[in-house]
Amino acid sequence: MRRPRPEFRRPARRRFSNVFWLTLCGLVALMLIVLLSRESTQPRSRSGLPKSSYRHDKVIEGLNVTAEMLNPDSITRQLNDQISLAKAFVVIAKESNNLQFAWELSAQIRNSQILLSNAALRRSPLTLRESETAVRDMALLLFQAQQLHYDSATMIMRLKARIQDLEEQMSSVTDKSNKYGQIAAEEVPKSLYCLGVRLTTEWFKHSDLQKKVSRNAQISMKLKDNNLHHFCIFSDNILATSVVINSTASNSLNPDRVVFHLVTDEVNYAAMKAWFTMNNFRGVTVDVQKFEDFSWLNASYVPVLKQLQDSDTQNYYFSGNNDGGKTPIKFRNPKYLSMLNHLRFYIPEVFPALKKLVFLDDDVVVQKDLSGLFTVDLNGNVNGAVETCMETFHRYHKYLNYSHPLIRSHFDPDACGWAFGMNVFDLVEWRKRNVTGIYHYWQEKNVDRTLWKLGTLPPGLLTFYGLTEPLDPNWHVLGLGYTNVDPQVIEKGAVLHFNGNSKPWLKIGIEKYKALWEKYVDYSHPLLERCNFH
Repeated sequence: MRRPRPEFRRPARRRFSNVFWLTLCGLVALMLIVLLSRESTQPRSRSGLPKSSYRHDKVIEGLNVTAEMLNPDSITRQLNDQISLAKAFVVIAKESNNLQFAWELSAQIRNSQILLSNAALRRSPLTLRESETAVRDMALLLFQAQQLHYDSATMIMRLKARIQDLEEQMSSVTDKSNKYGQIAAEEVPKSLYCLGVRLTTEWFKHSDLQKKVSRNAQISMKLKDNNLHHFCIFSDNILATSVVINSTASNSLNPDRVVFHLVTDEVNYAAMKAWFTMNNFRGVTVDVQKFEDFSWLNASYVPVLKQLQDSDTQNYYFSGNNDGGKTPIKFRNPKYLSMLNHLRFYIPEVFPALKKLVFLDDDVVVQKDLSGLFTVDLNGNVNGAVETCMETFHRYHKYLNYSHPLIRSHFDPDACGWAFGMNVFDLVEWRKRNVTGIYHYWQEKNVDRTLWKLGTLPPGLLTFYGLTEPLDPNWHVLGLGYTNVDPQVIEKGAVLHFNGNSKPWLKIGIEKYKALWEKYVDYSHPLLERCNFH
């Protein structure tokens, strides 16, 4: 018997397979239905309920949610929602000059807030009876607002306009605050002025003070001894300078090896000489000079002095009327044009016999021994300084105009900035590399103020670019005159810098940091008492 051809046998097997699988699927579906129906009729296990309730209670507790807040019919929540919406409508009504309606909304907001306040005081939820009138009246006003076409789109547009207006007001207030803060920072307190006058009188009244200075030949020898630790300060602030020297002496392991070179102006010269002659700082040597005695400091050599003779420069910095007020007031501070600020670029000329020196600003406090700075290896660099690039706004591009091709082609915009205020200078390398000449080059290029605005840090960044050795950050802690500083950082710091407007000797000084500075002021000194120092 012949076997049927394969094409006639395959359909039979496929039909059998389809029927089998359909039957199997039906049985499985039927079993699932039966199981689910049984499960739905059974009560939930007791063990599951406490767990769910426990988690729910924990969420409520963590969010500090009350039962009334969870109640969809909560009168308190309804009133709060109405108040929020009404406050937005008040703004829109005022913008539309509908003052009567704005007043009605504000009055109803106050009524609702009084109800909520009373309920909070008695610690019981509002009842429908006592809040019914307030809810109804507010609802009517909100409906009226909608009839006045205070729709969502209008509200959004007007609120955006209001936000922009508030931002402009805030910017104006901030600008005024900065100006007043700058003015306060530039003031000379009456007590400091008094001290200067009294010390000047003492200097010229008592000739023995002058004789005491002229007879001390040992001081003259120390001023040129490179085996000692030499520091310099350029300042016209007697008390601030005294704190720097006193704090350095108090924390020095060998104060007799410390020499301070102080340079001031002619106005404060006699007062400085008197103060540091009358007072002893644990044997620290203090020498006072005035920059008017430096014959080389003239307009033909110093670009800043040459620029000050220009009428446009004088008008720009001292009148501030030629750029529409675009330049911030801090850049117009005349102190930045003072030679006491720019002398830091002429240190080798000021101290021709010295090889290494530490520069200190007059707004610092020293709280560690600084002798270790004189053994720091600068690796052939001129300037040893603490970098400030851990804060992104202290990189080069924040100080310099990188739209200028001369800046853009010479300096990396992301290079780390560093701080004046505590710097170690290798004067041998300085002279070898003609660093003062580099400074003169950049000052002359900036005669039109297009490279940077003002100050000594921007030209310092240019002058010492590639010539600065980073120091351990603990040597110099910044920010005590304008921001919060980590207490642990302050404790580890060797030199604390009150950079910023809030100097510790001013009323606007940051209170929590003043004690760090005032501990080195002897308020029982007769002259300080007479001048009402507190």
